[in-house]
Amino acid sequence: MRAILVRLEEGNNQTLGELNLYSGIERLFSCKTLELPYVMNLSGISCIPKGNYTVVPRYSEKYKNHYHVLDVHNRTHILIHVGNYKTQTEGCILIGKSFAYINNDELLDISSSRKTLKELIKVAPEGFKLDVI
Repeated sequence: MRAILVRLEEGNNQTLGELNLYSGIERLFSCKTLELPYVMNLSGISCIPKGNYTVVPRYSEKYKNHYHVLDVHNRTHILIHVGNYKTQTEGCILIGKSFAYINNDELLDISSSRKTLKELIKVAPEGFKLDVI
């Protein structure tokens, strides 16, 4: 399976996008994404660079079932995990159903993150290839 993450809006505060997962030409899953802005791929303050990655399932006590994005140049532990606000990521990719203003900070957030991640795990339990464009 292959996923494409299209960054729709890249601002100074955050990056908003859409992730679509495909099997061949059939789209199996779609969701919204929330990342930090791109700041020279600096750990903890930047989203990852555009490129091609392998994504594998991972488990931790903090995030339970989630994904690990492998082979990000000069970065470790880039995850796809539950979260709704920019303040809940340190360079990882948060996924949710839609964009919404939730926490009154005047920045768009994402909704239904926990449910959305569970749905993605059902569709791609073994992981997938990721193209970030």
